[in-house]
Amino acid sequence: MNERCWLGEDAPFIDRVFVESPANRVTIGRFGGDSNEGQTKNEDGCLVWWDQDKDWEFAVLLDAHDTAQSAQLVLNYIKNAEDDLKDLFRMDTGQAFNELEVYVLSMFKSERFRNACETIQGETSCVLVFRKDHYLWWFSVGDCILHLYHDELAEWGEFQQNHRSFYEWIGENSTFNRSIPCYSTGRKELRQGQNIICLTTDGLLESKQLSYQNPVLIFDRLRTNGIQAVVLSKPCSDF
Repeated sequence: MNERCWLGEDAPFIDRVFVESPANRVTIGRFGGDSNEGQTKNEDGCLVWWDQDKDWEFAVLLDAHDTAQSAQLVLNYIKNAEDDLKDLFRMDTGQAFNELEVYVLSMFKSERFRNACETIQGETSCVLVFRKDHYLWWFSVGDCILHLYHDELAEWGEFQQNHRSFYEWIGENSTFNRSIPCYSTGRKELRQGQNIICLTTDGLLESKQLSYQNPVLIFDRLRTNGIQAVVLSKPCSDF
């Protein structure tokens, strides 16, 4: 199966870094924090789908708080829409990007989803990312981070593609239950050559030991030691 779906509540990975590469262009790292620093639970989540033959990947990263119910809710809705979404992914690239944005927005704004948000405890930030051919699309609510690494972009200091938006969530306190929902979305044409797409929660950036709040340091470690070295780095929280 070309997928991975994980909820930190089910497998928190406290005091343990777990890294896997289920496909030759997908690497996933999970770490629930250090119990010596007071970490007792993990409320994050992720979902990754890929198609080795059709040349696309789709990923969702969630950073919940209070409870994991909000992350579970978003994952459930996306998994229930799997057939529809994968039909979109198989379209021509331009049509796929246009249809995907409309579909995701309509799902989050639907009365059913908004009502479900009012029944749970807690909220989540999330970022949805889709790569097909040499284009990248994202839909972001809250403060999860999307970095893009390419030598030519690095020369200009360009790494982070979305922006961290604080006090913006999905869940009990949901932006989509307001008269004007707030979120960000974007598209990027990838440069020729190797592009590394990196999604992370704020745990990696807030680690005082690693100083990864500066994306240049992540990129330098990627170039020197490879993807596994960065993912195996142990931050103070989860990623």
